[in-house]
Amino acid sequence: MNVLSLNAGSSSLKFGFFRVAALQKECLVRGSANSLEDVAGQLEGAGAPRVEAIGHRIVHGGPRLHSPCHADGFSLRQLEEAAVFAPLHTPAALALILGSRARFPRARQVLCFDTGFHAGLPDVARVLPIPREFERAGIRRYGFHGLSCESILRQLGRDVPRRTIVAHLGSGASVTAILDRESVDTTMGLTPTGGVVMGTRSGDLDPGVLLHLMRSRKLDADAMEQLLDHRSGLLGVSGLASDIRELHHAESTSADARLAVQMFCASVCKQVAAMITVLGGADLIVFTGGIGENDAAVRASVCHGLAWFGITMGEDSRCRVRVMASQEEEQIARHVFALLSDGQVAAR
Repeated sequence: MNVLSLNAGSSSLKFGFFRVAALQKECLVRGSANSLEDVAGQLEGAGAPRVEAIGHRIVHGGPRLHSPCHADGFSLRQLEEAAVFAPLHTPAALALILGSRARFPRARQVLCFDTGFHAGLPDVARVLPIPREFERAGIRRYGFHGLSCESILRQLGRDVPRRTIVAHLGSGASVTAILDRESVDTTMGLTPTGGVVMGTRSGDLDPGVLLHLMRSRKLDADAMEQLLDHRSGLLGVSGLASDIRELHHAESTSADARLAVQMFCASVCKQVAAMITVLGGADLIVFTGGIGENDAAVRASVCHGLAWFGITMGEDSRCRVRVMASQEEEQIARHVFALLSDGQVAAR
C-alpha cells in the first residue's frame, strides 16, 4: 500500500511517502513543505507512484476520537467540535484534509490522533482538580505527542525498559512517563498549551495570572488565546524569537535570550524530575523532537540539572540517556495500513 503521511505541526508541514506491507515498509520520499501543492510537486519530481492512502496527524480528537479512523462525515464533524481544544492545529488540519481530498480524490483518508497513546491514563493523571461535573463535558488531561512516543517504543522494540521517559522537545514540547509501554502521565493537559515552556506557548501557568489579566487588562477569550499560544514561551521571555537556535546565537549579547533558554531547560528538567517520581525511578530517558534531537547544549543542561539522580550524558549515568529521531510520519503510515488492511500489521 502506498501511503502518504501528512504531519502538520504548529510551525511546520512534514510528510513521508511509504510503501507499506505487513512485515516491512520502505520510505520512498520524505521532506518538509510549505503547502499541499508543494508536497504533490515533490512527489511528482521524485517519480513517486500513485498515492493510495493518506494518513493525517491530528493533534486533538476531543473526547470521542482516539483510535485511527476513516475521515468520513462523522469523524470530521467530531473533529470540528474538538477544534476548540487545539485552535493552533485543528483548523489547519481540517483544511489539509479537505485539500488532500481534492488533490488526491482516489486516495483513502485516515485520521491518526496524538491523544490516542494517552487514552488509558490512570485517573490520578487524567482527572483535573476541578469539580467532576466538568469531566463529563470532556474537560480532562488528554496528552499529546502520542505518535512520537509510539514511534520511539517501536524503534526500541524489545529493548524498552520498564520505566521510560520521553522528552519530545520542539516548538511544542512535552514529557511523558511510560510504564510497561503504557503512558501513565504526561505534561500537556486539556490542550497542547500546558506543561513545558515552548516556542510561543506559555506551558503551565498560575491560573491566577489569567484571572488577573482578564480583570486588569480586560482581555477576552480570543485575546487570552493570542497571549498564551502566540506571544508567550521563548518568544515572550526573550522578546526576540521563538526558535531556540536564534536565541543561542543571541545569548552572548541578550540577557533576555539567555533567560529564555535557561527557563526552557529548567522547565524540562523539572518535568523530567516529576516523571521520575511518577515512575518511582527511571531506566531510560529519550530526547526527541527538533530540539531534543539536535540541541546538545539543551540536553547537557537538562542532564546537569538531574545530576542529583545520577543522570549524565556519559556511560556512568544511573539510567540510560538516548537521542532518537521521532518518526511520526512512519508511525502514521503504519496506523493507516493497519486500519485499511484489517489489522494485518500491528502499528505499535
